[in-house]
Amino acid sequence: MLYIDADACPVTREALACARRARVPVVIVGNTTQNLARHIRPDDPRDVAHARGRDAAHGGFWVEVLDVSVGADSADFAIVERLQPGDVVVTQDIGLASMVLGRDAAAIGVRGRVYSKATIDMDLFIRHEEKKVRRAGGRTRGPAAFTNEDRERFRRNLAELLQ
Repeated sequence: MLYIDADACPVTREALACARRARVPVVIVGNTTQNLARHIRPDDPRDVAHARGRDAAHGGFWVEVLDVSVGADSADFAIVERLQPGDVVVTQDIGLASMVLGRDAAAIGVRGRVYSKATIDMDLFIRHEEKKVRRAGGRTRGPAAFTNEDRERFRRNLAELLQ
């Protein structure tokens, strides 16, 4: 199963395209203020009973939208409570990536970085230190502009994870 943490996700369409090719079911998770269904093609099956493809009996590709309440981490907790070992999560949130890895699932960032158990603690530490600097009135460097190279790296690495 592929879960997309869709709040401000710039690669939802790319993730769906990879899942279609790999015949992996998808759950798009986001708060109720968004029109998450806009990413779904009209002919995409919406549940396992309508899945198409040679492995439709085992699920195949289908896509579901899971609307969660507006609030900090609502989408994150909705994903984690459904997660099974081997699932894949697309997220920009290092905290969610850490929980995903703890559930023996895979996490990939929107720029194509595959999170690792070996480095997630350092990622969390850096996030914490940067937050302390900002709380003290300091400034930290923001993310670089999202590029076509980021989008291509994401496609390539997600396709590999879904194999």
